[in-house]
Amino acid sequence: MRELRKDPIIGRWIIISTERAKRPEDFKQPPDATTHEKHCPFCSGKEAETPPEVFAMRKPSSKPNGPDWDVRVVPSIAPLFKAEGDLNRHGNGMYDKMNGVGAHEIIIETPQHIGGIYELSVEQIANVIRTWIYRITELEKDERFKYILLFKNHGLIAGAGIVRHARSQIIATPVNLKRVKEELVGAKLYYEYKERCVFCDMIKQELDENKRVVVDIDGFISVMPFASRFPFETWIMSKRHSCDFESLTESEIVDLAKVLKTTLTKLSNAVHDPPYNLVLHNAPFRRKKRKPGYWRTIEEDFHWHIEIMPRLTRVAGFEWGSGFYINPMPPEDAAKFLKEAEG
Repeated sequence: MRELRKDPIIGRWIIISTERAKRPEDFKQPPDATTHEKHCPFCSGKEAETPPEVFAMRKPSSKPNGPDWDVRVVPSIAPLFKAEGDLNRHGNGMYDKMNGVGAHEIIIETPQHIGGIYELSVEQIANVIRTWIYRITELEKDERFKYILLFKNHGLIAGAGIVRHARSQIIATPVNLKRVKEELVGAKLYYEYKERCVFCDMIKQELDENKRVVVDIDGFISVMPFASRFPFETWIMSKRHSCDFESLTESEIVDLAKVLKTTLTKLSNAVHDPPYNLVLHNAPFRRKKRKPGYWRTIEEDFHWHIEIMPRLTRVAGFEWGSGFYINPMPPEDAAKFLKEAEG
């Protein structure tokens, strides 16, 4: 029988379609035969083939835009937003318009030609996380920007293109994002009712039940959400309450690197390196000039987290038209299978 589950944060309903149920093995992906890349501009020695770097973690004796780097950040050659200009927000009758001002950067996570971040060492992944934090902090200084979305597209179906080189992206936007707003509002309403963080309550219950936890390492867990939208959807959350990803300590950065590596290694081994999208949902920038009471409790009610969404099913007309997602695999089954996979 089909089962409806309600997301406790935004109130979205999910259909767990047991009548369409699949075994975990059914989701294993064949090798992507379409990714026959002939040239990679992100490898060490090809620095001249990208725009000039805006930041890099380099060997002490190396020079900018040359080899001997660990992580390198460059502007996108096809940016969704550009840093030049003013917002110029204005109305056009009932419609609102503004200029597409923002930033779009590519974080090249390794000088080696490696496809998955999980193939890197824990220390190299920690360097990637340090770079994420640094760029978010730097972009926050531009008061035109309200939000930073950090994400990874892994695999051709997930939008990564044909070049299989581990990289992530950061986009700074002049507006707050609808998906994040839904979580902000839901978390605020939960806090107003219970005076607790909904994410912290989720973590506590998941650890108590231990049905959907995949990895539990020191201060972090990865877990299949109760109302998972997709097979093997996984969230990584900090056990320490914080709304700002940038507040991670050095020891937490290393612990997060371990959880990220272990989780993605298990996912790769369990489902043959599936395409996925990874997104960081972080608190928006808060500045003193905001109106009184604006996000007054955000430090208490919101909790940053990473969402990993494998692209193993297709979203079709019912999903687009209704807002429901149909998941053919209960998250409890997916979590058990992933927990047992080699990591």
